[in-house]
Amino acid sequence: MGLSTVSGFRAVAVATVLASLVTGCVTSPPAPVPRAVPLPEPAKPAGPSPEEIRQRNVEFFLARAEAAQRQGFLTRPAGASAFDYYLRVRQLDPDNRRAASGIQTIVIEFVERARDALRRRSFGEVSTYLNRADELAPDNPLVDEVRAQLAQERSRASAGLPEGESVPLSPGALSAKSPDMVAKLQDLARRIRRENQRIIIVARQDAEGRWIYQQLREAVPGYRVRGDIKVGGTPQVILTGSMGDN
Repeated sequence: MGLSTVSGFRAVAVATVLASLVTGCVTSPPAPVPRAVPLPEPAKPAGPSPEEIRQRNVEFFLARAEAAQRQGFLTRPAGASAFDYYLRVRQLDPDNRRAASGIQTIVIEFVERARDALRRRSFGEVSTYLNRADELAPDNPLVDEVRAQLAQERSRASAGLPEGESVPLSPGALSAKSPDMVAKLQDLARRIRRENQRIIIVARQDAEGRWIYQQLREAVPGYRVRGDIKVGGTPQVILTGSMGDN
């Protein structure tokens, strides 16, 4: 074997060793370390919307208003009365029907108190209740009606007419002897018989007073309508009180 051959073997051996060393040094890259995935934060509950807050306040003040009304705190104490609470509701909800109905109920209550005072001829008390109702609902037809009756009662008191409930009669309808006036007198006659009332007829002329009396008498056959006719003043029929079972 020649020198060149030995050198060739050596070269091959060295190359083989180097190749094995290189192969042994080349390793697979390490697996990446797993990273923690953060969990999603729980959703925070959303607060009530402005509309929900408004509705809650409306219901709160309605409940307070109705409770105050049941307890009789209609317009007093200031700031804690039924009327004040209804006003707060209307500030939040101007078209709220429960608030409008509640205020109307308070107005009617004051009107009824005024009517009761009018029957007792407590004129100052009547004015007080009507003024309160006027403050709550200006130009209310119920208030206007009782105020007109109050004016008639005061006029009658100054004219020396007897006490009692006044039933006003429209001068125009009387002059025309309209069917509506006849029907009104017939209804009044039935009430007079039912309550056995004595009456005073106030008319502009004697003939008008006699016509009124005739309508009353004809509406209740067999019953004697007892009363007098007073000429002069606003046409009306005054119920002066029951006569008992005569």
